[in-house]
Amino acid sequence: MAMRPVKLAALLIGAALILTAAGPAQAQQKLRIGITLHPYYSFVKNIVGDRAEVVPIVPAEANPHGYQPQPEDIKRALSLDALVVNGIGHDEWAFKIVEATGRKDKLPLIWANATVALIPIGGERGKEKVVNPHTFVSTTAAVQQIYEIARRLGEIDPKNGAFYRNNARDYSTRIRQLRADLMQRLAPHAKADFRAATMHAGYDYLFQELGMRISAVIEPRHGVAPTARQLAQTVDDIKAARVTVLFAEQYFGGELAATVQRETGVKVYTLSHVTDGPFTADKFEEDMRRNLETLARALDEAAQ
Repeated sequence: MAMRPVKLAALLIGAALILTAAGPAQAQQKLRIGITLHPYYSFVKNIVGDRAEVVPIVPAEANPHGYQPQPEDIKRALSLDALVVNGIGHDEWAFKIVEATGRKDKLPLIWANATVALIPIGGERGKEKVVNPHTFVSTTAAVQQIYEIARRLGEIDPKNGAFYRNNARDYSTRIRQLRADLMQRLAPHAKADFRAATMHAGYDYLFQELGMRISAVIEPRHGVAPTARQLAQTVDDIKAARVTVLFAEQYFGGELAATVQRETGVKVYTLSHVTDGPFTADKFEEDMRRNLETLARALDEAAQ
């Protein structure tokens, strides 16, 4: 049974008052760096190595879309020395957690997207364009975030600043290599008339950096199924644009993807949103490698 908003707010405030006595972790030898999303765990872990602890403030299995903070999240947040946030729409619940701790003006926030060139989200049906928060499903934007996180951590922890910058450089080189390997595979298809649709706009940054055009987006918003009228219009758009490939999200939207496939004849491939599964240092690299290999395979098979 869903908890009523008023009851949840009271629970969070009460938990914050009880737990505030724990205090921040300033006296600890190693910094405790909080993160909100799976990609940020990988980013921060590769930057800090064993010189700081990386602390997810919500469980690994939590769905970041529409997440409701829990008392345990507040307890974790109370022990942090800094918190890395997306801050542009993918982890708004994090700010509720920070406020509940009473450390709103004291806990350093590291805005991962501070230097990223943001783009509007695709698929929105309203007139107002909303910033696309999925910057972490990309190699170029990921590298920008990694350097920004390393820079801010160096300010918070100057004695390890050079160590963090060197690690960021090495990690970014590996990520750039993923993209370089893909571009070699895509070279024969440089002039191909490849027309694709995506289940939602979570991959706009990735397709933009690869120079690949998205002809249609199925979901009006991530996690929001289109109405019958919207779906019918999208099916017509896919047919009119002669789209042959649909990229669906791994683990989500299976029935909707099957409906679009049945109505249009498109071939369906799945991509990772990099926001599920366990928190690991190599998750971002593994998921992005699979994403890039999937894109290469789709282009190869479309050419055939």
